[in-house]
Amino acid sequence: MPEGGYKIRNQNAIYFITFSVVEWVDVFSRAEYKHIFLDCMKHSLSESGLSLHAWVLMTNHFHGVMSAKEGHSLSDTLRDLKKYSAVNILNAIEKNERESRQEWMLEIFQRAGRANSRNTKYQFWIQDNHPKECFGREFTEQKINYIHNNPVRAEIVGRPEDYLYSSAIDYAGGKGLLSIDFLW
Repeated sequence: MPEGGYKIRNQNAIYFITFSVVEWVDVFSRAEYKHIFLDCMKHSLSESGLSLHAWVLMTNHFHGVMSAKEGHSLSDTLRDLKKYSAVNILNAIEKNERESRQEWMLEIFQRAGRANSRNTKYQFWIQDNHPKECFGREFTEQKINYIHNNPVRAEIVGRPEDYLYSSAIDYAGGKGLLSIDFLW
């Protein structure tokens, strides 16, 4: 780990980023919440200067290889993405009368929110993004392979490109759910 912990030190660099739901709650086992997060990602890609090079959304976390476009701060963009997506997903959970886990999930998010003075009511994402700067091609390719093989290791699919919520299909020559800025 770099001295001083994991931080985005170079706002113009490419980073491997992880967003994790507090207490690893499997929020994204429901398609509705996955699509809310993807809509928030699309907004960040089109309006907030985010570049996405690889990604996967699992049941309780997101991995991405990301950077900020010129004139934008990666730290600020990620902060805004996490805040915007948390608000929208939490609102959907609160309003979802068919959500059998509603009370349980909201209690966890409320407890996490009370434990953090930066929150007013809930905390959805763990604050740390665990950023790792992608210094070279070999390291970056390793992280992209790690991302794409996440659903295979979880035994959700047999091949990375068969998982809908990932950029593996883009790397296999298809078109995925989010726009990818290929590095090579």
